[in-house]
Amino acid sequence: MSIDVVVGANWGDEGKGRMVDYLARDAAFVVRYQGGNNAGHTVVNEFGEFKLHLLPSGVFYPSVTNILGPGMVIDLEGLVAELDELENSGITPNMRISDRATICFPFHRLEDALEEDRLGKNAYGSTRRGIAPAYGDRTVKKAIQVGELLYPKRFDERLKQIASWKLERLQAFYGDNRDVFSVNDTVAWAQRFGDRIRPYITDTSMLLEEGAAQGQNILFEAQLGTLRDLNFGIYPFTTSSCTLASYASIGGGLFGHKIDNVIAVVKAFSTCVGEGPFVTEMDQEEGDALRESAKEYGAATGRPRTIGHFDAVATRYGAWAQGTTAVALTKLDSLSGRRTLKICTRYHWDGKVYEQFPLNAVLEEATPEYVEMPGWDEDISGVRHFDRLPQTAQDYVLAVEQAIGRPIRYVSVGPEREALIVR
Repeated sequence: MSIDVVVGANWGDEGKGRMVDYLARDAAFVVRYQGGNNAGHTVVNEFGEFKLHLLPSGVFYPSVTNILGPGMVIDLEGLVAELDELENSGITPNMRISDRATICFPFHRLEDALEEDRLGKNAYGSTRRGIAPAYGDRTVKKAIQVGELLYPKRFDERLKQIASWKLERLQAFYGDNRDVFSVNDTVAWAQRFGDRIRPYITDTSMLLEEGAAQGQNILFEAQLGTLRDLNFGIYPFTTSSCTLASYASIGGGLFGHKIDNVIAVVKAFSTCVGEGPFVTEMDQEEGDALRESAKEYGAATGRPRTIGHFDAVATRYGAWAQGTTAVALTKLDSLSGRRTLKICTRYHWDGKVYEQFPLNAVLEEATPEYVEMPGWDEDISGVRHFDRLPQTAQDYVLAVEQAIGRPIRYVSVGPEREALIVR
């Protein structure tokens, strides 16, 4: 039996979906353990190209049980849309939903948008999908668990109470006396989409416990990356859940079992979608060119990602916080044709040198210190053995490995499942 976790070491968008899709072939369970539909995992395989937001990236293997874990906040409408997309492509996911996950309602999306609008230029860069309000309501004990859908009468009563409370709060806080949403419409929304997902709801912790007892492989899948973690990321420009591998047991609902491997996914250059400090940003012309060639747009929102040179300071921190045992380096092929590559090894701020990742107060004004390396022109998308990469590409990977202090086991040279070098 092996219990592994796939996480992001940076700001998210590292390519976790393609790695989970690859590694899921050997798993009995793939478990999403936090987050909602505020980010996406892009998967390219024999079925086509898919952007998953709530569903785990193991859904393309019929033998894999895919679990939406108790640590998630689940937009029922968004989940049904994903199921419809897959079924229209001839894929019927083997899926279960934890009865202890909580629901992200339309009023959470509304609250998210109203708050971002209120903040104006100081906004956090939210996707406006309602994730922060949904987690906030869980903390103040005003959330509704997915499992409550199994008790319709009680569910409707609870939802009416909570929706009325939320309506009063939004009207009072945002200074609008009109009905910003309808309580009855919210109940109808929950009934409509709840009916569709009700058959998938179960005690997923018991499923995982039985699988572990039988020695089956379990793969946990994180959303976003270390630098968006609520506690250890670039707060407050973070998500509202714990993105770290150490949270997998809690958010996934499997207790008392040791995690064997943590695979941290890292992009061969740095990207960031959303707000917050980003030290290694490329100049506009260079960044725009790489964004277009590498198709660097957010999977959930379509927002253009900010492009930067490889940030070893941030990645070293991200890999350390995750307890990384192996690294998957993605999108190396996107760097083909670049004359010079840069790796940021240290930051400078106020006359001081930083080799460890600091707080935002430093990051917002820090400047990068780079080492430069020659690039390569060859198309490497068909390479499957490390020693057949151009020497300069090998040197770049080895330099990244040394700079972050963790072994790079996987090197992705394309979005397809098999476009991968295993070292």
